[in-house]
Amino acid sequence: MLSLYTFILLIFGLAVVLDAKSSSGNSVLVILDPARRPDYSIFFDGLQEKGYDLTFRAPKDETPVLIQDDIPSFAHVVFFESDTKHFAKDITPQTLVELLSGKTNLLIALSQKQNLLTSFAPEFSLILPPPGSSLLSYFPERKENNSVVPIEVPSSSNIISAGTAPVWFSGVPFVLGNNPLIFPILNAPAESFAADAEGITPDALADAAEKGGEGLWAGSQLAVAAGFQTLGNARVAWLGGVELFSNEFAKKEISKGVKSGNQQAAADIAAWTFQESLVLRIDSTTHHLVNTSVPKEHYTINDVVEYIAQISRFNPNKGKWEPYSGINDLQLEFTMLDPHIRTALPPVPGSPGKYAVTLRVPDRHGVFKFVINHKRKGWTYLQSSTTVPVVPPRHDGYPRFLSAAWPYYAGAISTSLGFFVFSALYLAGDARETNLRKAKGAKAQ
Repeated sequence: MLSLYTFILLIFGLAVVLDAKSSSGNSVLVILDPARRPDYSIFFDGLQEKGYDLTFRAPKDETPVLIQDDIPSFAHVVFFESDTKHFAKDITPQTLVELLSGKTNLLIALSQKQNLLTSFAPEFSLILPPPGSSLLSYFPERKENNSVVPIEVPSSSNIISAGTAPVWFSGVPFVLGNNPLIFPILNAPAESFAADAEGITPDALADAAEKGGEGLWAGSQLAVAAGFQTLGNARVAWLGGVELFSNEFAKKEISKGVKSGNQQAAADIAAWTFQESLVLRIDSTTHHLVNTSVPKEHYTINDVVEYIAQISRFNPNKGKWEPYSGINDLQLEFTMLDPHIRTALPPVPGSPGKYAVTLRVPDRHGVFKFVINHKRKGWTYLQSSTTVPVVPPRHDGYPRFLSAAWPYYAGAISTSLGFFVFSALYLAGDARETNLRKAKGAKAQ
């Protein structure tokens, strides 16, 4: 019988799960100097209003620990203390990799100075400019420092809400490498560039341009915010500057009477990182012969098979999973080493969350797999693999006569008839010859 204390803990745990706005948990550890915590109160208050449980820790504190007994202690970790060169001994690149392996999500703000986080960024295919560089822009003309740059939110973004006003940014940009798992969330303006704000001069810019851009990081090829999703679906958001989340930029106007989109953009980036938005999962998969409902242990070549997948999307407003039929480019592969069949797996009209396709098993026996491998930038990766053997027909599974084999049947029958006729004639001819000899012998006597 459960004790009263255990029962209360179970009820509390259930309430926390039901209140969680993230599909992976609501515990958040924030690495930040306590003195700077009020500078980001709008962002932190927004997280707490959603139901997140925030725990704050100074960069050099030893507790609370990130990992205990090889299990991450928090569902999400936020690194806002980007200017610190030295962290506690449990904050290392190896620890961050272990967190990602344990499906802990990371929100990381970079610094212009070299530290652990800037050294860790290249592992995710982020190419940073020389230390001390920041994003600069002289356009549009404004009263702010040239290192405070307004950035338009792309209308095609599926992470930041449509219609969000431009955001203010101050920090270091970066270039994204060839890793297919990383993608830009916010790109730098086309007229911006990365350089040392103190040492930049018009002559230096002209010299760099004449050298074909050597030493000059410029244009929309630069990113100021990027997302990375591991194959295990843990998420990392890289920000070129923590000021994007600050109260100052959240309250700052883009133009007279127009509030910046920093508060909305910060909330949306955190929502994606904490797996509130763009989160999918495969609930179940099944396969069976057409006009049946029971899966078979194996199939015979040329069988007609129906494959069905049930997919859900997490709804952060309700805190639960709901059937989702919005994927229009889902594919199914029937593969043995290489795909023998690759076909679309479309949603079934009138059946929310159901995707189905009918296919004919190829005329080749062996061990095959039904494979779903759906990877789209920003969305949760959908991966499923079901192994099924394909065998040739049984001895009584073939038709008795094949229409294509009639020439062979005719040849075999004609050969057999010829053999019998020849044998009969041969045997009958030998008997007549014997009788003729006996008759001649009798006459001679």
